[in-house]
Amino acid sequence: MFGQSSIKGTVTEQATSIPLPGVNVVVKGTTNGAATDFDGQFTIDAEEGDILVFSYVGYQQLEITYTGQSQLNVELIEDAAQLDEVVIIGYGTTTKKDATGSVESITQEDFTKGNIVTAENLISGRVSGVTVNTSGAPGSGTQIRIRGGSSINGSNDPLIIIDGLPISNDGVTGSRGVLASINPSDIDSFSVLKDASATAIYGSRASNGVIIIVTKKGKSTFSATFDAQVSFGSLTDNIDVFTGDEYRALVESQPINGTTLDTSLLGFQGDNTINTDWQDQIFRNTVSTQYNASLQGSLFNALPARFSFGYTDQQGAVKTSEFNRRNLSLALNPSMFDDHLKISLNANLAFEDNRFADAGQIGAAMRYDPTKPVYDPSSPFGGYYQHRNGNIVANGTTNPLASLEQRNNTGDANRFYGNLNFDYKFHFLPELKAVINLGFDETKSKGYDVSDRLVPTTDTDQLFKGSYRENNQIRKNALLDGYLNYKKDFETFTGELTAGYSYQKFENSGINGRNVRDPLSVDDIYADPDVVLIGFFARANATFLDKYLVTLTYRRDGTSRFSKDNQWGNFPAAAVAWNMSEEDFLKDSNTFSNLKLRASYGITGQQSISQKDIFLNRYRAGRGDSQYQFGNSTISSLIASEINPDLKWEETKTFEVGVDYGLFDNALSGSLNYFNKNSDDLLFEAAVADGTNFSNSVIQNIGKLNIQGIEFAINADVIKKEDLTLNFNFNATFLNREMKELALDQDVRTGGIAGGTGNNIQIHREGEAPNSFYVFKQLYDNSGNPIEGAYADLNGDNVINDDDRYVKENPGANANFGFQSSLYYKNFDFAFNLRANVGNYVYNNVKSSKAQYELLQDNAVLGNIPKSVLETGFQRTADVIISDIYVENASFLRMDNLTLGYTFSDITKNSGSIRVWGGVQNVFTLTNYSGLDPEVTDNDSDLTLTQGIDNVVYPRPRTVLVGANFKF
Repeated sequence: MFGQSSIKGTVTEQATSIPLPGVNVVVKGTTNGAATDFDGQFTIDAEEGDILVFSYVGYQQLEITYTGQSQLNVELIEDAAQLDEVVIIGYGTTTKKDATGSVESITQEDFTKGNIVTAENLISGRVSGVTVNTSGAPGSGTQIRIRGGSSINGSNDPLIIIDGLPISNDGVTGSRGVLASINPSDIDSFSVLKDASATAIYGSRASNGVIIIVTKKGKSTFSATFDAQVSFGSLTDNIDVFTGDEYRALVESQPINGTTLDTSLLGFQGDNTINTDWQDQIFRNTVSTQYNASLQGSLFNALPARFSFGYTDQQGAVKTSEFNRRNLSLALNPSMFDDHLKISLNANLAFEDNRFADAGQIGAAMRYDPTKPVYDPSSPFGGYYQHRNGNIVANGTTNPLASLEQRNNTGDANRFYGNLNFDYKFHFLPELKAVINLGFDETKSKGYDVSDRLVPTTDTDQLFKGSYRENNQIRKNALLDGYLNYKKDFETFTGELTAGYSYQKFENSGINGRNVRDPLSVDDIYADPDVVLIGFFARANATFLDKYLVTLTYRRDGTSRFSKDNQWGNFPAAAVAWNMSEEDFLKDSNTFSNLKLRASYGITGQQSISQKDIFLNRYRAGRGDSQYQFGNSTISSLIASEINPDLKWEETKTFEVGVDYGLFDNALSGSLNYFNKNSDDLLFEAAVADGTNFSNSVIQNIGKLNIQGIEFAINADVIKKEDLTLNFNFNATFLNREMKELALDQDVRTGGIAGGTGNNIQIHREGEAPNSFYVFKQLYDNSGNPIEGAYADLNGDNVINDDDRYVKENPGANANFGFQSSLYYKNFDFAFNLRANVGNYVYNNVKSSKAQYELLQDNAVLGNIPKSVLETGFQRTADVIISDIYVENASFLRMDNLTLGYTFSDITKNSGSIRVWGGVQNVFTLTNYSGLDPEVTDNDSDLTLTQGIDNVVYPRPRTVLVGANFKF
């Protein structure tokens, strides 16, 4: 044809720069076409002005006008509308269109970007109804909640499944958490199952929702990637206490209840100019690195494979805190017998090394005398200054920096996990397939806790108290799943049946080593009873006319946790849906591209109790000095443990209605859900009559809890052009929690706090939210200043006592919000994500237990206090600790991550790319809460906190990141 030119080019995937074989290239309006080869290359003849159409399954079709160039390199964008069609669910898959339950799928393109060390942070703020809360400790475990959980004393953690293997939420000695050993860069997608219809197929473990993690698989097309990242962290805030000079002035002028403080305790060896910032001494700026490399391609031209290696080294903001992880993974995905047999092998090795810093020293640094030096050359305690009364430490207080640097608390956890999956489609009946999944997860850990021999003691007979402890633990998790799936399409009807069996066994054993420097201590060797879970499950899906959908699910579960009479539970669910957009009155609509109504009801269970609460008769070892002599031998004592043979499942009944929508060719899409969860037979630790058991409390089934809420999500492609795309995701969740019933209608006190002895600040009460704060109502003078120890007589009996306490708010947010946005302009990319909580309250235990003038001197030593004491003028802790003045609104808006990158493409003949990027993590937090962090968690292995109680939080650093991604 006159004027035609030969055009050569390469087609790659925009997200990865990987060449795409088999892409169709056609001159629009003609039969003139070509296809890309193995390297994504093509050759076609065309004239100037011709429109070239590039199309490939799973990618957006692209049209380019030919302007005479001889080389044309094209990038195709994944078609999210098509990719989102496939959704991973329990024991199978469905399509977005055919899903009757509340399921959200998050793929690589949607993952949160930034300094992602643990896997769960990839979806932080991305899914409505899901909160992910992490402390500032390196590699720390994360608290994940789906729709507020469902329990009180039982677990509120979701069931997490990795490549079909449900894992235990119980960690091991030496590890930061159950997901800390997983390399986030190996993860391909998350599916979050929220309602009973979606989760009931996991029965006894599904009350708190299910998160299904799918790792990356092998592919036939060769590609290689290498990612490198360096981050620099620094703290932006600390507890505001008095400087050395301010403290000296305060001590010299401030009497406590009429008693003047001992000013001779100020300074050191006559030096009254010392100004030590003890918080600055124990904190540091951090440098952390991450490296990940992967190779994928076809082995022997027949076996799709993927291999990856990851390395993470993260410093903690508290000195001596470290997290190091090495990961190896292998995925093999062969297909045989004309694709009738598909095999998937996933094998992962993780080596996690930790050094745990004693986070209690954060509080110690806040309190330590700022007029004292860090070091004392004459000190017998390793050269560190210590408060001394002769040769022993006065009042038991120690130099916080010395306490960190003279203790080496380390843990190593080596983990192997993976699965082998066989998926066979019968030749004689291709609608029927059989699936067998074998999974295994084993973690071996070892921990050492060594204190220097020069660590001081308060014992007058022993100057030093060095110690050495060694701990070992092994956790095993073995799985066998098998099921049959039959799916048949008829003219107006599609039916699918799934039925199967599951067997899973958990083992746990170890040694809590003795203190080898304590002659009375002994090794605690333990082997917990094995936990076996057996399940029979079935699901039926029916679709009529592509419009009307029904799903029925049933699971019967057995557990060895309970006695024979209570071992088995039944968990049914049902759901219906109506694809309104397939009806004639909407089918040709230019506005509604998708509109589906859903309703579901089901029952799920909860059986996660600690090993000590299992129903079996057990015995525990007595004290090391609790022995008796038999002949020439000494016999150690055994003590019977408490049991409850009547213990059984918690059950959660969930009702939900929802709508999934898509507008303007799915440029806007999302969902709106209302749910109502009622948990019965709550697993709850409650008192028993003296003499009726081997303890005064035992786990029982008492109480009812209701959680209801509304979820909303919207995804928007604001701009979608060849050189410019802009999208955002917004989600919101509104929750209401209420205790409906407690045993004998009695309140249950909870929420232990520092300051005084035996104080609790929270309560479970019928008609109120769990963990509500239970406080006295503070009285104020005419100037608006709080009057110390003066509280309102709420019951009017002219006596201020415990009966005058009232419920003031609770730690749970009334609303959670997430907002993410990504912008792509030519080779530039920009992304950020925001989170917000509204209506959550925190009890500021730092102020309530430490911001009183009496704490300036504790017998023979002086101690610092927060400057907030100037706001109240409070003298004595005991008089004010239950005041509602310390219950603060902790609503916040937080920007977690911000990244900016630029991609250099076509750097090799195979169209490889290099993306360089920078970013900031923990960009800002807007809140009226006066403490360090409005998000208080109880999940960090370094520090145990009660929900909603701030008693010194491990601070989150602000981190600046730089990185590069190489793809070939």
